Amino acid sequence: MNTVKVRNLEIGAGMPKICVPVVGKTTSEILENAERAVQAKPDVVEWRADWYEEVFAFASVEYVLCNLREILGEIPLLFTFRTQAEGGEQTIKKAEYQELNEKVIRTGISDLIDVELSAGEEIVEALIRTAHSCGVKVVVSNHDFEKTPSKEEMIARLQKMQALGADLPKIAVMPRNKKDVLRLLAATLEMAEAYADRPIITMSMAKDGAVSRMCGEVFGSALTFGAAGQTSAPGQIEAERLREILKVFHGSEKAAENKDSERK
Repeated sequence: MNTVKVRNLEIGAGMPKICVPVVGKTTSEILENAERAVQAKPDVVEWRADWYEEVFAFASVEYVLCNLREILGEIPLLFTFRTQAEGGEQTIKKAEYQELNEKVIRTGISDLIDVELSAGEEIVEALIRTAHSCGVKVVVSNHDFEKTPSKEEMIARLQKMQALGADLPKIAVMPRNKKDVLRLLAATLEMAEAYADRPIITMSMAKDGAVSRMCGEVFGSALTFGAAGQTSAPGQIEAERLREILKVFHGSEKAAENKDSERK
């Protein structure tokens, strides 16, 4: 499987990487939360721009991006406008969504952008082309806050993202029971082992789904989201605590690999 390299980070190699979202309605809130996020030593920081009250004034967006870059140093930055239909804070027309993401890409400040699969193939493919021409990686995402689809449907969505050219296909679903969590993990494992040629990101949300944020290395999810203060999605775990849990799974995986090598 190919890995995805962003600055000094290699996603898909070793332990799952931790992304900490930064939210805030005002510029000062966003920058204060970014300072707090850095203290958690994340691998990636995501700016959830849909929380920002000035997100439709691009000069303000660019100002925030410049300041985030200064605060983050070499930590990769993921820009995300999560639409209201997929759990975000604000509504946006598709043309405006495309224009906003294109402008962000062309600043050269953000290392990755999130593009929702629901934007439609034409917009997704256009944004991927623009991003790749500017050296920006793309997370193509899909969120279901109502349910967990069938295993086959989740795999099909991830395959479609991969076919469209996503660097990192991502799916997040809401469990209604523990069996739903198991179905998400089964879909992750099958996609990672049978179809994926690049890292994938999957998670089951809320309290029942929290385990899926911890065991990505076992089932094949290459990145997980942890909080540094305010959460941006249900079920997020504090980043520092999450890292310790990931280390336990990573150690267990390494030990199992060593035993297999000894048997051979």
